[in-house]
Amino acid sequence: MGYRVSFVDHLIRGLSAPIHPFLRGLLFVYGLQLHHLTPNSILHISIFITLCEAFLGVQPNWALWKRIFFCRRNGSPNVAYNIGGVVIFVRPVDYFDVKLPDSVQGWRKKWLYIQEENHGCAEDNIPPFDGAEKILRRRSWDAEATEEEKTSTEALMTRIHSQKSARSSEGTASAQSPPPAVSPKNKRKRNDVEDSGTSKAEEAVPSRQKATYDPYLEALISSDDEGEVPAFDVAARTKKLAEANKLVDTLAQKLEQSEAAHKKAELDASKAKAEADKAKAEADGVKDLQKRLGDVETALNEHKAAQAIREKAIIKRLIAQNRRFVGKTNQEFELEDPDNDPLLDALSVLEFHGTEAREGIEHADTGLSRLFPYFFPKKAEPKTFLALAKDFNPPEDLGLKMRQENMKIAVESTVALVADSQQTIDWAKVGDTEQIDQTRWKSLIKAAKPNTKKILSYLGIKPSSTPSSSKPEV
Repeated sequence: MGYRVSFVDHLIRGLSAPIHPFLRGLLFVYGLQLHHLTPNSILHISIFITLCEAFLGVQPNWALWKRIFFCRRNGSPNVAYNIGGVVIFVRPVDYFDVKLPDSVQGWRKKWLYIQEENHGCAEDNIPPFDGAEKILRRRSWDAEATEEEKTSTEALMTRIHSQKSARSSEGTASAQSPPPAVSPKNKRKRNDVEDSGTSKAEEAVPSRQKATYDPYLEALISSDDEGEVPAFDVAARTKKLAEANKLVDTLAQKLEQSEAAHKKAELDASKAKAEADKAKAEADGVKDLQKRLGDVETALNEHKAAQAIREKAIIKRLIAQNRRFVGKTNQEFELEDPDNDPLLDALSVLEFHGTEAREGIEHADTGLSRLFPYFFPKKAEPKTFLALAKDFNPPEDLGLKMRQENMKIAVESTVALVADSQQTIDWAKVGDTEQIDQTRWKSLIKAAKPNTKKILSYLGIKPSSTPSSSKPEV
């Protein structure tokens, strides 16, 4: 507790504690710990922070970083590094040519502890070391600047590019006219001249600000072989230097024009590519639309075929229904003006049959409703025609049942009249007439007995206790 792990190669490449807020932000966005980065990645971050703060005069920002750098995993297909497992690379943009060592052997073995100072805010400190945490690739590793970010950082990129061009031009001029070597024996004289601040060469050449490196002036000051430098030699060399500088400026201007033409060509190429991609996308869209149209036509044809089959089945069922209807009603209709459409004509005939059926049901309902009280005097009339028709279509014969009931009422009435007249009648002889079946007569007499007792009781007549066959209860 209170200490953090660091590496020597990280420290000599610009890492210091407390770490810069931009570095903490990068670690948070990329989802990394400090030990996941390689030493050269730390050097890239250090150079970028210095570039922003010391040269561009701005705070290091995420938009400019995305235009220049991106992340990749470090390792091989068979080996996955945890310490130093992520490398920061420079995108193909106009940036400084940073000379990085190709290999830093053994840097993982040179580590040390750094004591953490409490600044009252954990954001100023290095995150705790966790060697077991695995590196997980995130989308932010390949994040690119948006169009708004590119617009806002274009001025900064232009400044970087212009500085790079100036450095390359200065290097070209130095390469064309290398300064003469200064011998060790002349070193003291040069130092003496620089300390004194005067020399014969300075009297011959007008004084000016030393903005850039002047190899000829340096050679004059440090030379031991010339006691007094002739003025014409200085003027000639100065003229050559001016011509060289003018040539350098011309080359730099042509280089800028070439860079501008190159950028314009790239822009035109990107536009052409975008138009080609758009045309290809439109062509693909047309092909996809044609394919979808073909699928729709196929589905429509299949639907038409299914519809035709369904219509044939409906016509067949309608014709069969008409035949059954005609078979039961013995009536067949002829269309006066057919439509010559099998489906419509069959529907028309079925409508005629349906009208006839509805009229017949209405008449049957009216007739059965009028007959119901006579057949079922003590029963409420059903609400539906089907229930009403079922009452008139029982297993037994309603007509026979009604005649039996009427005969029973007649017998009971006869018994009541005979009992009221106080006459003695041989009921067996009454049934001897030819018009009455003896078996049915006896069954009627037997059926009338229960009601006969009630009638006699109502009239106040007490039958004998031992009736004979010739003298029944009366």
